[in-house]
Parts: sequence; C-alpha cells; structure tokens
Amino acid sequence: MADGLIRRPGRPAAEPRWIARGEDQVQPGHLACPGCAAPILMRTFLQIAGPRTVLCIPACCYAVIDGPFPYSSSGVNVVHCAFATAAVTAAGVKAGLRARGIDDVLVVAWAGDGGTFDIGLQSMSACAERNEDILYVCYDNEAYMNTGIQRSGATPALAWTSNTAAGKQGRKKDLDGIMAAHRIPYFATVSPGFHEDLVAKMTRAVRTRGFRMLHALSPCPPGWKMEERHTLTAARLAVETGLFPLYEVEDGAAWRETVRPPRRPVAEYLRLQGRFGQLPPEKVAEIQRVVDDDAALLAQRFRASAERAR
Repeated sequence: MADGLIRRPGRPAAEPRWIARGEDQVQPGHLACPGCAAPILMRTFLQIAGPRTVLCIPACCYAVIDGPFPYSSSGVNVVHCAFATAAVTAAGVKAGLRARGIDDVLVVAWAGDGGTFDIGLQSMSACAERNEDILYVCYDNEAYMNTGIQRSGATPALAWTSNTAAGKQGRKKDLDGIMAAHRIPYFATVSPGFHEDLVAKMTRAVRTRGFRMLHALSPCPPGWKMEERHTLTAARLAVETGLFPLYEVEDGAAWRETVRPPRRPVAEYLRLQGRFGQLPPEKVAEIQRVVDDDAALLAQRFRASAERAR
C-alpha cells in the first residue's frame, strides 16, 4: 500500500444480510434512568444492525437497563458475561457461530467505560491483536455509574466522583490512542449529539470485517449531576468544546476528522454539570489549556494522514 503498512482483513465487504433499514429492535420497558444516553445509542445501533445480532454485555449499567431475567428490552439475543470478558465472550460466540456455518450474525461486545478502559482492557487488547471479527462498542459515561459513581480510567481530570470528592487527579486514559496503536481495521468516536455522524459510523462499523470499535460518549445525568433535559446538550458541547472530538481511524494510520463545529470554551460544558461545580476559575483555565494542546496534537495527526494519502 502507499503508506507501506501491511493491512489485515478489514475492508467493507458486500452488504451483509444483517443490515436493517430502520426497524426498531429495542422494546418498551428498559430500566435506564431518565435522560440516560445509553438507550439512545442502543436504539440507534440496533435500527442499523437489525435482528441478527448478538450482544455480549458485561457487568455495567446496560446489564441492568436491558431488564431482569427472563425479560430483555433489547429485542435481540443477549449474552451476559463477566466484567472483564466482553470482548473474549464476543469472540467465542463468533467462533461458535462460524463452527456451525453461520456467518451472517453480527456479534457485538457492548460495554461501559469501566469494563473497557479498566477491567476489560486486557481481553479487548488480545482480541484486537488477533483481529477477531467482532464489533466492540464502549458507551462511555466516564465513571462506574452502576455501583455508586466511582472514578474510572475514563473519568476526566478534576471531575467529582464518589471517591474523588475534590476532583479526580490525573487525566482520562487515552483509550482512542491505545486502540489506534493496535492498527485495527476501524475505530471511531461517536456522540448522540451528532446523529448523522453517529449513524454513518455505526453503519461503517457494522459493514466492516475484523475487529472494529466505536467509542461513544454517553452522558449520565445522575453521575454528571445535571438535569435530565441536558443530555443531548452535553453530548453536543463535549464535541464543540474539543473535549470529545469526532474522528475515525483506519488501520491505525488514516486519521480523519468527521465533524468540526465552531469551537466553544470548555466553561460552557463544565458549568452544565455539578461534577465540576467545585472548580475555581484557574482550574477551568487549566482544563482549557489541556484541551487546546490536545486539539493541536490531533490536528497534526489529521494533517500528516492527509499528506500520506496524497
């Protein structure tokens, strides 16, 4: 290839039979908190993925949201698995289906940030390295919301959680960079606040073969200490302030920015949420400097990737 990389199987194949055209799979009766973004993400995803989908869900909010056994609001087959095993469970389900000659079922690991950034990182990394033919979706609400709002590797710097009352010390783990370094066929960040971008990337991820991943911002009103009506506002502001940029990475080499809204100050995003209510102005300014530096580094990646593609 022009960039000198050895590419693993990951190109979009002929449209699989599981591609749906807007049918609603999610049923009424889920147990999400009011304003939770996770059901928005799931409903949109399953409208694209369709009924021939298996969800592998570890311990996380969505394991509760889906409903108590024997009930399920997802409308597709769900495998509940251990906290650390979302990716490897999905790989096992895929291998079992393949052994039976079934290759038109989409197998998805659907996990929160605790089971992705932290507890499930090892098995996810192993599956990515083997290029398992699964789709991994991390809905990131930036803490262990299901067990009492404890900090996770995804919790942003200086955010309040139940065990970081003065604000988390240390930055959010760069999971995006970690996964890009695995050179997986497809990686993308998505936000429910930008629906067209969300649908386009979900569709691309469903159609791609090999290990692919979507990192979805998932605002949590109780954990973020904000009003339920602000969920999509927060999802948009995270992108518009540069705290959660929207882009995609192909084979770890081709970095493309997909949405570039006019930049807004991070203070607009922070003051929407009580978890940042303890921050003095100098700390807000510190966050702004970090966001600006990160945006500059990411812009360099986009430019370098575009130059290599010429």
